[in-house]
Amino acid sequence: MTVSKKELNKVLENLGSIRGRHTELVTVYIPSGANLDVVVAQLKNEQSTSQNIKSKTVRKNVTGAIEKIIHHLRLYKQQTPPNGLGVFSGNISEKEGVSDIQLWAVEPDEPLKTRLYRCDQRFVLEPLEELVREREIYGLIVLDKSEAVIGVLKGKRIDVLKHLESIVPGKTKKGGWSQARYARIREGILHDFLKKVGEIASAQFKEINELLGVIIGGPGPIKEMFNEGEFLSYDIKKKVLGVVDTAYTGEHALNEVLDKSEDLIQEASAIKERKLLDRYFDELAKPDGLAIYGLEEVAKTLKNGNIDIILLSESFNYKEVEYECECGNKEMRVVKEEDMNFQECSSCKQKMYVISDKDISAMLIDGAAEMGTKIAYVSIHTPRGEQLKELGGVGAILRFKV
Repeated sequence: MTVSKKELNKVLENLGSIRGRHTELVTVYIPSGANLDVVVAQLKNEQSTSQNIKSKTVRKNVTGAIEKIIHHLRLYKQQTPPNGLGVFSGNISEKEGVSDIQLWAVEPDEPLKTRLYRCDQRFVLEPLEELVREREIYGLIVLDKSEAVIGVLKGKRIDVLKHLESIVPGKTKKGGWSQARYARIREGILHDFLKKVGEIASAQFKEINELLGVIIGGPGPIKEMFNEGEFLSYDIKKKVLGVVDTAYTGEHALNEVLDKSEDLIQEASAIKERKLLDRYFDELAKPDGLAIYGLEEVAKTLKNGNIDIILLSESFNYKEVEYECECGNKEMRVVKEEDMNFQECSSCKQKMYVISDKDISAMLIDGAAEMGTKIAYVSIHTPRGEQLKELGGVGAILRFKV
């Protein structure tokens, strides 16, 4: 099944905790659009190669894991899932000599670009971890009088957008009128260079809808001149979070800017969340405000298409669970994940068994996507975040009052 980012985080936590007794955990990544027949053929070749493993136990577990993966891939009827597939299989038994080969298959909600086969003592999770990294995007500008680099920070990846070199001459040692004229020429060339940097950066950043802020860096005073001047367009300039010192310029200096901007970025995210929560609780306090809370109210209103943004606490962990009791009674309940295995039958008071369960947050996310509703995840480490948790962990701001 296709998993949401929240579900994927749970899967990654589970897979990350597994360690093989030997190199017998098999990881397979199949990118979007890949030919499954080719993948199966490659796995059969790996299965044949694994016959050379000296240890009989390890050989049995590796070939068994690969066979389990091949069998699972045949369920897709030669059709790779739209976003690709990650498959993990291996012996997870903690007892030496005992085999317990399990399989996990993950269809992410974003396209996978990685093609990989690996057998190791742990599962390879980095390609999936990259998909759940924070997708906040920040613009980065590093400059001095000789060059400028414009880039963006996406999650933990820095992409270079543009590298510019200036023709600003060095300072002259000549005196008198020549020195003054030379300084004016130099100042004009520098101004033109900074203007060009600002125009290109503004044009590049305007194309990024998710841009949350801009950070400017450099080794000398030019960065302050650039920040204080009118070189960036108004809408981009107001997103500048701060200016930091770097030892160098050039593309490698973008990483230095990132290292020195951690506090700025964290503060920006915290401010964004605080403003949203202030808006939410202000609306909640009004008699005719646009805020609601509680799972039942949010789910009902979402179906009507009247929610602008859903606020989902990081503590929210409800499941819709189908139960069956030995007395024959069947029930559907919405319960917290930690309570789902401890529910009593309403008829005979005996413990019921879980038949199936669905993650409520995933259902809300899917419903939000259908209705064009935004989702905001809220931490529990602030007073406002704790308040939302106490309200059931979910709230929403409406588009209009009914």
